[in-house]
Amino acid sequence: MAKEVLYSSTRGALGQIKASEAILRGLAPDGGLYVPDHIPHLEKTLSEIAQLDYKETAFEVMKLLLTDYTEEELRYCIEHAYDSKFDTEEIAPISEADGAFYLELYHGATIAFKDMALSILPYLMTTAAKKNNVKNEIVILTATSGDTGKAALAGFADVPGTRIIVFYPKHGVSPIQEQQMVTQKGDNTCVIGIEGNFDDAQTGVKKIFTDKELAKELDAKGFQFSSANSINIGRLVPQIVYYVYSYAKLLKEGRIADGDSINVVVPTGNFGNILAAYYAKNMGVPIAKLVCASNSNKVLFDFFQTGEYDRNRDFVLTSSPSMDILISSNLERLIYHIAGDNAEKDAAFMSQLTQTGKYEITDEMRAKLVDFFGGFATEEETFATIKKVFDKTGYLMDTHTAVASAVYSKYVEQTCDKTVTVIASTASPFKFTRSVMNALGKGDESKDDFALADELSVVSGVEIPEAVTSIRTAEIRHKTVVAKDDMQQAVMDFLSK
Repeated sequence: MAKEVLYSSTRGALGQIKASEAILRGLAPDGGLYVPDHIPHLEKTLSEIAQLDYKETAFEVMKLLLTDYTEEELRYCIEHAYDSKFDTEEIAPISEADGAFYLELYHGATIAFKDMALSILPYLMTTAAKKNNVKNEIVILTATSGDTGKAALAGFADVPGTRIIVFYPKHGVSPIQEQQMVTQKGDNTCVIGIEGNFDDAQTGVKKIFTDKELAKELDAKGFQFSSANSINIGRLVPQIVYYVYSYAKLLKEGRIADGDSINVVVPTGNFGNILAAYYAKNMGVPIAKLVCASNSNKVLFDFFQTGEYDRNRDFVLTSSPSMDILISSNLERLIYHIAGDNAEKDAAFMSQLTQTGKYEITDEMRAKLVDFFGGFATEEETFATIKKVFDKTGYLMDTHTAVASAVYSKYVEQTCDKTVTVIASTASPFKFTRSVMNALGKGDESKDDFALADELSVVSGVEIPEAVTSIRTAEIRHKTVVAKDDMQQAVMDFLSK
């Protein structure tokens, strides 16, 4: 029997709790993130896992980290998450192109990698509510840089006992991302644009979460907050699965031998997706290098270069908006681990970040980052990569995946490391049609993003995903836009309806 995994805050408050409680809470009361007290090792060998499908692999990974869920509960959640919402039975297929393996994480309902975790989170959460005798209605409060919002809305729409409120930067997402959110159906859904950037939205949400007076007021009205952002451990654990799965799949196909190392390249802003790969490595997947790919908002690249995290810089709007982030929330979990699972040290760094916008880790901590490599790609390099790989191989990628692909090319150039590499392909090119068409040299300013999707389909021979065709003429249901200082009031207005 696997040892129980308990969770505590990266900042040390309130002792240890079970997985289901951590999922319900989302963020710890002290503003910290929940982390496991140990990272368990996979029970089956990777050769054995290679014989399993995606759902069975998910069970093997998640049972080790969500130890207070029964087998029956966990299988129920997995079964209902990874079903016909995905357009392929493989769930996360792998394509080979231009010397790398692209792990396609965008075959779910909203054509972005967030579906991989957000299709299961509502089931994990409602199961957790039952287990913990929660009588309150759970209010999911989320900030999005474009993809999380729609994936969370799709997951929680009309789920009994829940409501969901999503904040997004009004001028900081792609037109198709925005259309996906503002047309969302479901009586329990609420989408609000804010005049500000993603960091403003994320900071506002964290502030609402940690307001103890507000929590009391809402509890009296029968509500409690939780999160669908990657700060929720229930988002992170399902993401570990696809790194285990990708290794096992390469093993099954004979692309690698058992025990061979692979490198993983992840385009990231909030650091959750690459942190999941770090956890997979610690669970026993032979990952050599974790290549962290940033766009022009290269706060993470600078951190890996210097050991200093400094968000005091201009915020750049790029063609990869889901990575336009200067406060990488999930980095806090890594900081906690490399500080020797020391909550006091972590809390001190986070306090510095709040007060001065920066902090610098010790040399001893930096030594524990040797498996990470930071890289970044400019807009020009991102566009050039989309065109180069498409012209050479016919493989089409979105802007975020292109950032990772461009960084991978630079990494190989710098290191001559030819290890088999998996690149996390995080969104469908049809989510960012204008940027992708511009990259291919076929942009047309006179056409809207839907007309460009038609053309992209013709150019690439790839069918337009249903997630795009279904919103083309859908009714806009969410029209609220507020100042960043009015987010709490907007929440209260929705909950008093």
